Amino acid sequence: MTTVSLTPPPTQQLESMPLPVTHASVPHRVQASYTTRFVGAAMDARPADFHLRSGETVVPRSGDVVIARVTEILNHKRVETPESRKAILFEGALIMLAYGNRYAADQFLAHVPDSLEPCHLVAAGGIAGVVTESHEKMDDPTVIEPIGLLADHNGVVNISQFAPYQTPGELDEGPAAGADQRRPEVIAVLGTAMNSGKSTTMACLINGLTQSGRSVGAGKITGTGAGNDPMIYHDAGADHVMDFTDFGYPTTFRLAMPQLRALTVGVVQQLAQANSDVVVVEIADGIYQEETAQLLRDELFQQTVDQVVFAASDALGARAGVQELQAAGLRVAVASGVMTSSPLATVEARGVLDNVPVIPTFDLTQPECATGLLVRS
Repeated sequence: MTTVSLTPPPTQQLESMPLPVTHASVPHRVQASYTTRFVGAAMDARPADFHLRSGETVVPRSGDVVIARVTEILNHKRVETPESRKAILFEGALIMLAYGNRYAADQFLAHVPDSLEPCHLVAAGGIAGVVTESHEKMDDPTVIEPIGLLADHNGVVNISQFAPYQTPGELDEGPAAGADQRRPEVIAVLGTAMNSGKSTTMACLINGLTQSGRSVGAGKITGTGAGNDPMIYHDAGADHVMDFTDFGYPTTFRLAMPQLRALTVGVVQQLAQANSDVVVVEIADGIYQEETAQLLRDELFQQTVDQVVFAASDALGARAGVQELQAAGLRVAVASGVMTSSPLATVEARGVLDNVPVIPTFDLTQPECATGLLVRS
């Protein structure tokens, strides 16, 4: 009788075993991105503290920093630098990115992979991930080849370790009793979807408020790491600007509600502590995006935000969005956005929004128009 051994020969056992984690030095020339700017600054200051970690058992998490080689340039042909300059990509270039999940209805749906296999540059601000869905008008995503996760003596580097701000701990309630009169007015800017005019509307509102002599703090609470919006806020006149990357998040898609609540309060608190007269914050994507829909109905969010400015692409979207926000318990101060580029759409919106004014986006740069929306300041 022949006995069949179930134990593979030694060579087969070795082939089936995962390769050990390997360590390598960081290449000399690596382009940091906006999302990894704080890590990039630390590496420039102390290059000897960092190395690369790779191997089959190395599994990235959201926020982990990866050095990757550009192998095929498709949709994204540039990467945003720490200074928010758009650096041209060349095949073979090495870039420093952060892994992250992305939700962008007009662009990509992407997630953090479970290995260091080739993946994609899913956002020019410096996000690595695997694209699973894309808008039909988008080109295929640019392909990158991770060569290793950045690590130091504490282990794999995550952008949260180098973020200048930390979110507060578990939160159950909004501003403390008696604090209401001391804090600045807080306005949230939301929209029907991507490209509805949120950032432009917010910038015009900031500009109008600053021209009135008020100090404005501006922040972006949710979205995908990129410097465009913070730079627009700064250009509009905001004295203090920040976004979720300052708190160590590459993106906010798939964050748990306790994290989103803490992030909201953290951004508002930091801007308020900078002696702002008014704090204006942007919520990315549309009001039906999963995390946004939950956040808008959260009691802590509603205690933190005094009122909402809503950007829409057309009159139907304006009416539906305003009704949705009011049903959630939020005060809508004004409707604006892309629809106000059209005089006809503006008239339509005014005809269906009885209790909310419709103001053309660039009219918000007028001090009397911007300050007329305030309820506390």
